[in-house]
Amino acid sequence: MIEYRIEGATGPWEVVIGLEVHAQVTSEAKLFSGAATAFGAEPNTQVSLVDAAMPGMLPVPNRECIRQAVRTGMAIGAEINKWSRFDRKNYFYADLPQGYQISQLYHPLVGEGVIEISLDEKDPDAAIKTIGVERIHVEQDAGKLMHDQHPTRSYVDLNRSGVALMEIVSRPDMRSPAEAGAYLRKLRSILRYVGSCDGNMEQGSMRADVNVSVRKPGEPFGTRTETKNVNSVRFVMAAIEGEARRQVDVIEAGGKIVQETRLYDPDRNETRSMRSKEDAHDYRYFPDPDLLPLELADDFLAECEASLPELPDAKRRRYRDVLGISAGNTEIITAEVETKDRFEELLAATAAKLGKSEADVAKIVSNWFVSVTLGAANEHGAERFDRVYNIAANASIIAMTSDGTLSNSLAKDVFVRYVGSDGALMPEDIVEQEGLKQTSDTGAIEAVIADVIAKNPNQYAQYKGGKEALFGFFVGQTMKAMQGKANPAVVNELLKKALG
Repeated sequence: MIEYRIEGATGPWEVVIGLEVHAQVTSEAKLFSGAATAFGAEPNTQVSLVDAAMPGMLPVPNRECIRQAVRTGMAIGAEINKWSRFDRKNYFYADLPQGYQISQLYHPLVGEGVIEISLDEKDPDAAIKTIGVERIHVEQDAGKLMHDQHPTRSYVDLNRSGVALMEIVSRPDMRSPAEAGAYLRKLRSILRYVGSCDGNMEQGSMRADVNVSVRKPGEPFGTRTETKNVNSVRFVMAAIEGEARRQVDVIEAGGKIVQETRLYDPDRNETRSMRSKEDAHDYRYFPDPDLLPLELADDFLAECEASLPELPDAKRRRYRDVLGISAGNTEIITAEVETKDRFEELLAATAAKLGKSEADVAKIVSNWFVSVTLGAANEHGAERFDRVYNIAANASIIAMTSDGTLSNSLAKDVFVRYVGSDGALMPEDIVEQEGLKQTSDTGAIEAVIADVIAKNPNQYAQYKGGKEALFGFFVGQTMKAMQGKANPAVVNELLKKALG
């Protein structure tokens, strides 16, 4: 890892960072009620009597929310507490009808775990750093306040009230904005692979509270501030850099850092004070009398563990070491779970079409998928999504390339034609109708080669005189004359004979 320091008038300062990530649990219902959790619904249309804290309403834990939190803990190698308990965190706020939040302070569902990060994109297995996770606890989200331009009027939307959150609390093990960014990206990737959170930071289903302090290298931790609800990796990194710089300036000017909660303003790229930081006793935590402790059975834990998919690090190593996919392609394919899923579907379809094992075709499929399929996806966006990612069409073109029906250039041409069409014709139909098959007819190729040599006597003489780099020129001229339909391997072999 590259050492990161904030330079001040009194010398370098070290930054100490911890993240508290709030991840919305993927579930059809809220943590303690049956109300829906879909994003974007009309205000106050997904609110049960429990969410609105009507008198006499009692919470009932949602089994799926607990299951997803346990699976997340298992994915980071964390200790799963078979006995845990809910607590009431008491405070009044307009979007929290109960006047308290149901959370877990003293006995969380998930204990200590680890997340490994690397800042080396070319070799993710190099310079690994382990970031400790202190705990994961489940809690209910609050609602949302909305303010109009009238200075005395505000509205509350309780759709989010009671939605299940996992609060994933890291150790203060990060020492740079880059490390915090790598940690957040890795955590998001794990959550999305597991399926316990969609990781959509723009919609607020994953957000981070950023704890920052500064100190002279080797000295004890300084006083930390907490910047609340930062909703992108880029903003987290920017908030850390700005807040660390602010703290250094305050200390070097003779001031003291106050433990407080702050907000990040992305427009001004600065943090500003929100309120003094409360300690646990300020919230008057106590066990929730309406909820029994959670006791997890062994068969429930076994089912959770069995349901876990192959996780990003293991998948990356298998792609590279077993399937022989290049490190660069591996990183691109495994970065997002949807990309990984599409690639694996294409790999299976291509292997089946060619009657080979996935290991036999993994290289050619990964090269095509990264350079052609994903390239077209970036170019066309959602407009041509169905055709760009059509598994059967992609597999057909790769198979025709593999068996010699198409050259690489013809394959790309056929793909462009298919993506730009109405999708009525599959790639093999386009090849047949437009006569795009690659030819390996030695007689036809030899005739073209003879013509190319005859038309380029100067280059031929230079080649014979020892300028062997001109071989590529003759290959290009031959392929051009045959409109890219000649088999490149045959062209190379026949040119070597013709040129002597």
